Amino acid sequence: MTLFDRVGPSLDLDLAFGVGGVVGERGEAAIQRHRVDEHTWLLRQSLRVSYEAPIMYLLFGAHTALLLDTGATKDPVLFPLRATVDELVAGWLNSHPRDGYRLVVAHTHAHGDHVAADGQFAGRPDTTVIGTDVAAVRDFFGLAQWPAGEAVLDLGERALTVFPVPGHHRAHIAVHDPWTGFLLTGDTVYPGRLYVEDMPAYAESLDRLVTYAEGHPVSHVMGAHIEMSRRAGRDFPIGSRRRRRDEAPLPMTVEALSRVRDAAHTAAPQPGVHRHDGFAIWNGPCRWPALAQSARTLLGSLGRA
Repeated sequence: MTLFDRVGPSLDLDLAFGVGGVVGERGEAAIQRHRVDEHTWLLRQSLRVSYEAPIMYLLFGAHTALLLDTGATKDPVLFPLRATVDELVAGWLNSHPRDGYRLVVAHTHAHGDHVAADGQFAGRPDTTVIGTDVAAVRDFFGLAQWPAGEAVLDLGERALTVFPVPGHHRAHIAVHDPWTGFLLTGDTVYPGRLYVEDMPAYAESLDRLVTYAEGHPVSHVMGAHIEMSRRAGRDFPIGSRRRRRDEAPLPMTVEALSRVRDAAHTAAPQPGVHRHDGFAIWNGPCRWPALAQSARTLLGSLGRA
């Protein structure tokens, strides 16, 4: 019998994380832990530490674990990511004892809210922290045809498919985990503001994601943030750390992924913000909408929005 001797968990996943509670109140964890199954954890940085509240993924295989992204805060006191991961790894190894267990620290992309705590893993035994530029990502995973092609990262009885999805960031990747069926899309697709740096590359990446998802067992499309409320087309202001009572669920469907793809192709020739139910595409700098978001945040801090 192996560790992964059955089909992965069948999940009706409604991960509205509920980062509510008064931000900064005592007892609110800096990192929220969400156990999907014994081999899979989602970690979310609290709003009280960073308004970005990024979501990280910790996947256990038979001989290696993958931590995907390291959050928005460097300080291990304010944001004890290394300590949290070490505790979860120790707990997993207690149930599944083995020697020489490795950890790979990778990133969906190199923006600061996804790589800030890399330094916490410096010097950790049996650990590889992957670089964040295209060359480092391409070389580690063996993506010689970048931005085309795909590669396999074998964690031991859990083989992940990794492929390039530039557009939001030039070194962005997506990861498919056949155990859970999760398609991990980072900042390319999530319930929020989808910022596009390179629209032609972004549209091509979405085509690649949809084609892949339609041909493989994808259960949920899982991004790295939640910025939408449950009210249609309504997002939370940029920079706001106020209590959120009605966050949209994190998981998205393959059908929703297709809607993002279609919306991106429609938005391609039109710079600006394109709002949809469940997401918004920000095509280009969008300076005026960004200023409007700042005004919303200010009004919210005054209790007027």
